Amino acid sequence: MATSPSKVLSRATTPKRRSSKPASIDCGNGVTLVRDVPFRLSDGTILRSDHYLPPGGGRSPTLLVRQPYGKDIATTVVYAHPVWFARHGYNVVIQDVRGRGTSTGEFHVFRNEEQDGFETVEWLASRPECNGRIGMYGFSYQGVTQLLAAARRPKALQCIAPWMSAGDLYHGWFYHHGMLRLASAIGWGTQMLRGDAHRLGLNRTAAALDSAWSNLAPHFHAAPFSRIPHLTAPSLPTYFRDWIRNDRPSRYWSDLDLSQRWNTIDLPVLHLGGWYDLYLHGSIDLFEKLSQHAATPETRSNQYLVVGPWVHLPWGNWIGEADLGPAALFDTDALLLRWFNHWLKDSGDFASEPKLRLFALGSNQWHTPANWHGLQPGPTQTFHLRSGGRANSIRGDGRLSPTAPDTDEPRDTFVHDPEVPVPAPGGFGAPQGCFAQNRLELGNNVLLYTSDPLTAPLHVCGAPRIRIAFQSSLNHSDLIVKLVRVTPDGRATNVVIGGARSSFLFPDFRADTVHTWEFDLEPTSCVFAPGDRLRLDVSSSAFPLYDRNPGTDKPSRDTRPSDWKRARQQVLHSATAPSTLELPLLP
Repeated sequence: MATSPSKVLSRATTPKRRSSKPASIDCGNGVTLVRDVPFRLSDGTILRSDHYLPPGGGRSPTLLVRQPYGKDIATTVVYAHPVWFARHGYNVVIQDVRGRGTSTGEFHVFRNEEQDGFETVEWLASRPECNGRIGMYGFSYQGVTQLLAAARRPKALQCIAPWMSAGDLYHGWFYHHGMLRLASAIGWGTQMLRGDAHRLGLNRTAAALDSAWSNLAPHFHAAPFSRIPHLTAPSLPTYFRDWIRNDRPSRYWSDLDLSQRWNTIDLPVLHLGGWYDLYLHGSIDLFEKLSQHAATPETRSNQYLVVGPWVHLPWGNWIGEADLGPAALFDTDALLLRWFNHWLKDSGDFASEPKLRLFALGSNQWHTPANWHGLQPGPTQTFHLRSGGRANSIRGDGRLSPTAPDTDEPRDTFVHDPEVPVPAPGGFGAPQGCFAQNRLELGNNVLLYTSDPLTAPLHVCGAPRIRIAFQSSLNHSDLIVKLVRVTPDGRATNVVIGGARSSFLFPDFRADTVHTWEFDLEPTSCVFAPGDRLRLDVSSSAFPLYDRNPGTDKPSRDTRPSDWKRARQQVLHSATAPSTLELPLLP
């Protein structure tokens, strides 16, 4: 068990002597920055924030961002600088959460954000520059800090905008149908723990974390990854170890999120996601859950969702290898300003805003559907997996057919080798975005099922659902499925991916037995044009997007290469054991 770093933290985080009055800086155009404003929490911890005050003085609405990355960054990796919002008449407060930046205390991911956020909002509402109306914004971790503060219902907090985030951390952030989002966990764990190591004065561990952060990809291949030295040093906080040990939904996760208490949210929420963002499911699931289970009918009706083509950052038109056109350069800052003007200044700016604004891949244009499949099911189209028994690779005979087989077609067989896993759509570095899949489709460890060229446009909008009859030679297995768009020139580009672990779906999964796997892929909005073909790529890995299944009883996190077992995998598609892809269509 790791030793508690609290004593070291108390020494390392003792603030330097500061002047009694925070420094004020002229930012031009009447905006003033008051730097390092202290706030003492009820437990004695001191949080510090930078306050950007608008021109003219007086009392104004306040916008709050609570984040762990250093308040001087001010979330400007994707947002306009706080000075811009201040010029539009807002107090903007960027606060270091406890144990980060210049705030005191001990940092543990998500653990203290509910109480700390509630007390911060109450404090800001009492300040002379605030008119008692507060909104919060921010993406990723900063989205979770909003949700947790809102769950305590501080009176002054009137709207939030948690973008690219999640209210259910297990399903929407760390795991996908039982598979660890490995590259993300290692990458983000390295990023956060290096800050802790520097703060604690752990020079040797900090140097190792700095080195790992500069070249992450090799560490994705560590086995066992539960013993990566720079992430599991006994003097470090334990949150990385907690993430990988808690590999099933449990109280560990629900104590940190909203997954068991959606009805605590009682204010309007502007959600934003990206079709290629790692936390896409978390963003859309949050929108769905609050639309169905938030505190009041009024709250449920004031949930808005915008989904662009974006990765986690930056947000723009270049997504992986593809330029998705000028419409992808959507002005998210202007959208956010209209949101706050509506709820904090009664401007009515959002009165005509659609509840859904989605970017359609393929056509590369925005559309505003009346309904979302996750809330109100609409039309679907089903394709059947078919072959003559050799769907392996691009050379195979797999096809997606609108008609079901009326005979027992031969099974398709491939081998899953944990030592040589099928790479993630972007390769072994697991970058997000759209990438050509043609090279990955050359291997016999991938089954391909391709439709005939379309004769009319097909707009897929929602989460495709997989139903595959599958048999493995081992008692532990994964099934990974990608929906791919094949253009007339033969280029195959990933649209959406999903998968599941046998131990997550089945209480008693047995080797050499046919089981029907049913699960949703990540959601999408994609227009397949006439001449395009749909393709389904089926395998048992997408490494290191997800951790590899070792094929043994031992958890993936604890396995060494000597533990790994190869599996013979079979996909059935027959009259008695059909396999299908169900596509949600735009109503």
